[in-house]
Amino acid sequence: MRLRHADGSTVHLGYCTNVHPAENLPGILAQLDTYAVAVRRDLDADLLGLGLWLAAPAAAALAADPAARRRLRHELTVRGLEVVTLNGFPYAAFHAPVVKGAVYHPNWTTPARLAYTLDLARVLADLLPDDAARGSISTLPVAWRTPWDAGRAESARRMLDALAAGLAAVQRDTGRVVRVGFEPEPGCLVESTGQARTVLSAMDTERLGICLDLAHLACAWEAPADALAGLRDAGLPVVKVQVSAAVEAPDPAGATDALRRFVEPRFLHQTRAAGCADAPDPADPAYAADDLGAALDARLPGAWRVHYHVPLHAPPEPPLRSTVPVLRAALAALFAGPAAGCDHLDVETYTWGVLPVARRPRGDAELAAGIAAELAFARDELTNLGLATVAGVPS
Repeated sequence: MRLRHADGSTVHLGYCTNVHPAENLPGILAQLDTYAVAVRRDLDADLLGLGLWLAAPAAAALAADPAARRRLRHELTVRGLEVVTLNGFPYAAFHAPVVKGAVYHPNWTTPARLAYTLDLARVLADLLPDDAARGSISTLPVAWRTPWDAGRAESARRMLDALAAGLAAVQRDTGRVVRVGFEPEPGCLVESTGQARTVLSAMDTERLGICLDLAHLACAWEAPADALAGLRDAGLPVVKVQVSAAVEAPDPAGATDALRRFVEPRFLHQTRAAGCADAPDPADPAYAADDLGAALDARLPGAWRVHYHVPLHAPPEPPLRSTVPVLRAALAALFAGPAAGCDHLDVETYTWGVLPVARRPRGDAELAAGIAAELAFARDELTNLGLATVAGVPS
């Protein structure tokens, strides 16, 4: 979907396809028909945006084959779909039975991560609609926080320099601008926007910036307006926003049974107590655990926020709640002013398949309906801030 900000800019809103497991082109095309077309119809939208996830092998194959890229763009267009952004965080096997910490590998100290991201940039340059101002790719916030040392930091610096140079080459070759956003996430080297200002301030901010995931922002217990002001002061652009909500437990001791229903084996659900916001290290074990089960065992003090994306329109049952108020504050800080703070937004609830059993969709149609309801929720939040929906046809 496209919306128009009062400043005249187009704001693209879509959903991230990392909720679906396919990792090759035939599977991706099947996803479009099973889910994306159904979502577009549920929304009665002329045009639906996708934040496409391409696993590394699929990205490499497409980057090497112009005909395959043309075919993919055609298949998107005839279905009323468009792509301005890609999710380049998971490298592959994102729906394996156990993902956990594997999602942070390969990291930004490795040539493999660089090659994958530049493959994505080459693909995206050919998928972008003709009238899109630019493309964006989200990626992991450099690496998991441990192990880390001066040698790894130097390797990462070289890779980020090579990334900026590679994106410049894509622009020279195609005439299209593609930017990469590093996504602060609990437990990583860059967990918060404050750490982003420290770790990422020396990178090429013409082509590199921040992907702001609003569930992660909430888990860091950051105030959205302050976080965004800090990024602006540091000259770090927000190139993409992931519109997401986390689980909040105001009284974890009284919500143990409800929280245990969210413990599951596939993904990490990093948990942060409110005190982490004032701690020198937000991953201090006095306030933080790297998974929800560990937090329950440790009995962290105070209110908790859990890195567990929950559907925007359907918060968990009391005594739990979602961090939608943080989402609303962030969107207001980004879009209520005279200029749009970002032009690429993705709803990114990849956890539909691991929600507590009573909340999981039963079949493809229910999943498509749930994604459509999330997009409608996000669209309505934006129109409440003064943005206007615009009709569009694929170009």
